[in-house]
Amino acid sequence: MAGGQHKDIENGEINGLEDLEKPLVVQKKVVAYEDEDDEADNGDGGSMAMVLLSTFVAVCGSFEFGSCVGYSAPTQSAIREDLKLSLAEYSMFGSVLTIGGMFGAITSGRIADFLGRKGAMRMSAVFCIIGWLAVYFSKGAYSLDVGRVFTGYGIGVFSYVVPIFIAEIAPKNLRGGLTTLNQLLIVTGSSVAFLVGSVISWRSLALAGLVPCIFLLVGLCFIPESPRWLAKVGRDKEFQPALRRLRGKDADIAHEAAIIQVYIKNLETLPKSKLLDLFQSNYIHSVIIGVALMIFQQFGGINGIGFYASQTFESAGLSSAKIGTIAYACVQVPITVVGAILMDKSGRRPLIMVSATGTFFGCFFTEFSFFLKGHDLFPEWAPLLAAGGVLIYVAAYSIGMGAVPWVIMSEIFPINIKGVGGSLVVLVNWSGAWAVSYTFNFLMTWSSSGTFFVYSGFSILTILFVAKFVPETKGKTLEEIQACVNSKGSTQLQ
Repeated sequence: MAGGQHKDIENGEINGLEDLEKPLVVQKKVVAYEDEDDEADNGDGGSMAMVLLSTFVAVCGSFEFGSCVGYSAPTQSAIREDLKLSLAEYSMFGSVLTIGGMFGAITSGRIADFLGRKGAMRMSAVFCIIGWLAVYFSKGAYSLDVGRVFTGYGIGVFSYVVPIFIAEIAPKNLRGGLTTLNQLLIVTGSSVAFLVGSVISWRSLALAGLVPCIFLLVGLCFIPESPRWLAKVGRDKEFQPALRRLRGKDADIAHEAAIIQVYIKNLETLPKSKLLDLFQSNYIHSVIIGVALMIFQQFGGINGIGFYASQTFESAGLSSAKIGTIAYACVQVPITVVGAILMDKSGRRPLIMVSATGTFFGCFFTEFSFFLKGHDLFPEWAPLLAAGGVLIYVAAYSIGMGAVPWVIMSEIFPINIKGVGGSLVVLVNWSGAWAVSYTFNFLMTWSSSGTFFVYSGFSILTILFVAKFVPETKGKTLEEIQACVNSKGSTQLQ
């Protein structure tokens, strides 16, 4: 790296990248024919089939994520009884998943950059398999915790690499909807684990956790690596064949390939990214957006409300907490499907603001129900109001807040800092998940209505932040997003 180039970076003038729009425009003139963007993005039927297959394989990791998260809820009584665990020991087993996830988050970006997107998913699946087997053969608390840490590490890496991989292979007009499948399969895995765990033993449920890992490992043999990653690491002989497999054998990939290569060449002028590089003026806007969205996602209370939904229903006086919890599990999946459909129609910004508005009202109704219960007012209505509030919350969360932050995270970082930037964002997410799940019971002891009041406040902050700072990325290639952000600021995206 030449000293002059490094000096330019420190002054906020990145050689080539600040004028990235110019070579993109020139390239469009060189390959000038009508509707070329649509042709490059959509290809033919064969290309769509490979994109869908690749997405399906990747979201097996998302389903595994959900299976790990949902495992502890239906198995608590059986595991404690069989292994003679105290409540504290089981609480450690449940929460240690997030600690493993934090370590996975810290290393996820570097692993995905070093091993490739497929290599990172393979490694994650192996960690999850080891973890599930440790849980299955457990005779005491220690092996349970070790297995839980291994599965936590695996899904920590999955939480980064799956949306990144999908975003890098998908056509721009379908990127939002396909990336949203990550969240859909997470909630599906969680719901399936809860429902299946209600009818089979905890050891059998641990073995069932191996199934999505096996599907993933087999499926990875039949799909291409991310063309953008191949171009980034200089594997040019594999780059165009991978892109052609995704876009179809008869598709003209020259335009898209040229855009990616021009973008990569500009990035090669930059130094190797470090954590401190994220705070340069060129990247700080992306970092603020990614980190803030994950903070709002988690501190809106999803893990506290989700992990302890049954307890919340019982505290509110609902006669059948189990029915309420099953309704909670079932409502996530269809609403997340709706969110996936709307992602590339309504755009990211409107969807997340509508979602945050819904979580606010869900928290408000639940908060109000506990207020009524605490003052012994309308005792027959308070439980129903709490149940309705929680279900409104989870429905609103599933339609936008669950998926949109991950989609934006996969889009907003330029590829040269995507590894370190993604790791930071995922680490923030897992740290928030641990903080909320750990403090929920303490907050409920302090004040049930106050707990949901705090969560509703974060929903309001989400709406204000998105309205002011978050760009609309719908319908733009990853290169176009970065060209606008780095050369003229986020206002070009809105």
